[in-house]
Amino acid sequence: MSKIAVFGSGGWGTALAIMCCANGHEVSLWSPFEAELEAIRRDGENKKLLPGVKVPSNINLTTDINIAADADFIVFAVPSFAVRATAKKLAGIVKPEQIIVNVAKGLEEDSLKRLSQVLGEELPQAHIVVLSGPSHAEEVSRGVPTTVVAASSHKEAAVAVQEVFMNPNFRIYISYDVVGVELGAALKNVIALAAGICDGLKLGDNTKAALMTRGIHEMARLGIASGGESATFAGLSGIGDLIVTCTSVHSRNRRAGVYIGEGIPALEAIEKVGMIVEGYKTTHAAYCLSKEAGVEMPIVNECYHVLFEGKDPCQAIKDLMQRKMKHEIEDLFIPE
Repeated sequence: MSKIAVFGSGGWGTALAIMCCANGHEVSLWSPFEAELEAIRRDGENKKLLPGVKVPSNINLTTDINIAADADFIVFAVPSFAVRATAKKLAGIVKPEQIIVNVAKGLEEDSLKRLSQVLGEELPQAHIVVLSGPSHAEEVSRGVPTTVVAASSHKEAAVAVQEVFMNPNFRIYISYDVVGVELGAALKNVIALAAGICDGLKLGDNTKAALMTRGIHEMARLGIASGGESATFAGLSGIGDLIVTCTSVHSRNRRAGVYIGEGIPALEAIEKVGMIVEGYKTTHAAYCLSKEAGVEMPIVNECYHVLFEGKDPCQAIKDLMQRKMKHEIEDLFIPE
């Protein structure tokens, strides 16, 4: 039995806490908001995010960050914008070689850094593992068969996560391409927003399929330019996560895109979703990162113009369709 401290009592954090508890581990679930935890205690479930899913009474619900002190695994399930602030709180608590499992999917907007880089800066004594893939909390919490990837530069840490978190309904593969796994996880949210816009505009299956296919090209181009491996983007954290986030009714990013396609301004659409939409800030970060890296990302560019400059989504589609003629493959898998 391992001790697992999950930081972040949102849908994904709660789902992982439930799963780890079912795996037979001692689990604590942390939130900075006592009212949030009290609601879970009262209702026996995370009624807002995972209605109908029982939260076991033996999960320790707490606002005490010191649960990290003797944990074998510290899971970061906070929103991407809160990763650095949460890590700072734990700086004096985390011990050398403790394993941190990051499940947040995004980029730090101001620095454009991947979240494992943020964690590495604030908690250099720890071993960082990134857990990612097509894994909606609504399904994982109900034991729906799910497959993800654990990526780390520390082989032993990745193997430890595989051994402890894996169960008959939650299969974990290992990767050492942290860059590719993280960028796939973050960038697919941008493409999912665009896919939702297509759905909101009622453009049809052809358009959405094209968008997803060209979207994975863009994700891979930036990933390779950043040091990732091409094969990763054909894997679980690339096309796997892209498919589920672009098509699922559970996808917040897709839902926000649908509202935008239906004519609701971007910020109002995000507010209407009522939960964190990681793709919104990631669009800004990805736009800036692509310019910095000199990588062409037409879909990301148009998303940026729609979300942050008020461009008409219909015009964005027209501009994408009328770009100059090109080969399909180009230099996708050949680093310059």
